[in-house]
Amino acid sequence: MRMVFVHAHPDDESLWTGLAIAHHAARGDEVHVLTATLGEEGEVIPPELAHLQLPDGEPRPADIADPLAQVRRDELACATKALGVSSATVLADGGYRDSGMAGTPSAEHPRALTGASVDEVAAAIAGHLRELDADVVVSYDAHGGYGHPDHIRTHDATRLAVASMDAPPALYAVVTPRSWAIEDRRWLAEHVDREGVIVPSPDEAFLPSVVDDQVVTHTIVDEAALPAQAAALEQHRTQVTVFDGYYTLSNDVATRLAAREAFVRLDPVTGEVAEGTPSARELRHTGLEA
Repeated sequence: MRMVFVHAHPDDESLWTGLAIAHHAARGDEVHVLTATLGEEGEVIPPELAHLQLPDGEPRPADIADPLAQVRRDELACATKALGVSSATVLADGGYRDSGMAGTPSAEHPRALTGASVDEVAAAIAGHLRELDADVVVSYDAHGGYGHPDHIRTHDATRLAVASMDAPPALYAVVTPRSWAIEDRRWLAEHVDREGVIVPSPDEAFLPSVVDDQVVTHTIVDEAALPAQAAALEQHRTQVTVFDGYYTLSNDVATRLAAREAFVRLDPVTGEVAEGTPSARELRHTGLEA
């Protein structure tokens, strides 16, 4: 089976779908990662690399190189190698740039992903999917997981790309069942006691990608794939700090590494949860585990 995981920035492949990638690569599937930008606006964690982070609130001139771009490209290469992928490609070879959050100076950069037309980005993604003859495509939900503009643009463009194909692959979006999210917060409260690490409150709102359990159509639970996901995350040292059973980003909020990921199968035309008869490709390939 040929699978393509489409993400917005380096580290997203490991954070959102690292377990699924490692799981399918280990079982012999052909797994590819397509990353839309090089994550030039990332917040850098290690103090010795702080000079790579661009200053907040300042313009991003088009004629000045992004110091973080090559570092994150290298991190992506090392992480995807740890996951066992067949190939890792940056869309348009870095032609699109990390847009940052809405309203920030980076969103006005002439190469910002969100500044390009969604049809243009979709066409670039579709070309890659056709070249690989993908059977399964995985990306974010309509919220982009947590609302980042690049994640939303990646979802929209990926859905349009799949819908444009004569023999469309099966399309999935990564989500989290509500029961898992509740269990993970309980686990973090019981196991995390490290100075400076923030454990989410039980009453804190969940990310938009947390859905009712009955919405989920497919899951992967694989303890054997967890070490590969953790090893991949460790390669993204500018963005992620990995601990025993959990990780933090630059905001120091703990997220559990729980050896499980969940997905919904989407209708690429409507963006809604797919119903009805499976496609020919889905009949030929079992895909993710129902």
